[in-house]
Amino acid sequence: MAPITVVMAGDTMLGRGVGERLAQAPEPGAILCDELREIIAGADLFVANLECCVSGRGEPWPAPGKPFFFRAPPAAARILAELGVDCVTLANNHALDFGFDALADTRDLLTRAGVRVVGAGPDAGAARAFAVLEADGVRLAVIGVTDHPEDFAAGEGRPGVAFADLHRGVPAWLTELVARAAAEADAVLVTPHWGPNMTTRPPRHVRDAAAALLGAGATLIAGHSAHVFHGVAGRVVHDMGDFVDDYAVDPRLRNDLGLLFLVTLDGPAPARHRPVRLEAVPLYLDHCHTTVARDEDRQWIRDRFSRACAAFGTEVAVQGERLVVDWG
Repeated sequence: MAPITVVMAGDTMLGRGVGERLAQAPEPGAILCDELREIIAGADLFVANLECCVSGRGEPWPAPGKPFFFRAPPAAARILAELGVDCVTLANNHALDFGFDALADTRDLLTRAGVRVVGAGPDAGAARAFAVLEADGVRLAVIGVTDHPEDFAAGEGRPGVAFADLHRGVPAWLTELVARAAAEADAVLVTPHWGPNMTTRPPRHVRDAAAALLGAGATLIAGHSAHVFHGVAGRVVHDMGDFVDDYAVDPRLRNDLGLLFLVTLDGPAPARHRPVRLEAVPLYLDHCHTTVARDEDRQWIRDRFSRACAAFGTEVAVQGERLVVDWG
């Protein structure tokens, strides 16, 4: 089996202003520049966190104090497929923003477009199920899980997300799921939506959960939720930051500056594939349209990512316009 490259993107929100942009120009170039689309096209697999539902139906979720509700137009499913997205996780705090019908539409529209879905479903079993993606004979299992909000949790006969209260530790069902995925695939990617918004480093419960997931058999972890990228510790990308959105920009945390991650998986048969190299492409999120970051923005990303990784003892090299972590 040859090495494969997996592209991983953080919070991808296609509602509100992004949805309006897609309504005017329903094609991938409306939200991503040509250079990024070429980078994605050169990879073998693409996994993202879809931070919205995709539907024309539903009413805002009746949670007291909930401030944001994200719903993308149905055409977004096709556009994700045309971007090359192979799988999305819906395990996050926006999958049920417009209720159960909108969640059902999301899964149906994505599936019909050829995009696999993990992390949410019509009941707990479906929400927790992993997907197995294949490229060049390599089988990659993808697991989606979120530690908030609890009222979105799927249950027996109840639609929702794969919820795990990671503040109390990693539950047995999740470690067993990771172990089962490891037995069926060549590599396992766990992509959790964990921790609070607008932070620059992972909290203790996230770091503890990452260690437990690796111990259960995960070969790679790529998290999201903070809207700000975090450092890499071993084969854990604690938070990938944002990928596409229309969010307000914090002038200090600069959530409009992000990273798109490319991981090379390698390993001679019959051994399992393992992550051997991570490359990060600096991004500028220009309100509903994401481009490659340049000049001062790229330097800012390089400096902060290098410092964030150094806090975990991880060295970052600069190769051309990419930031590289060599896992060897």
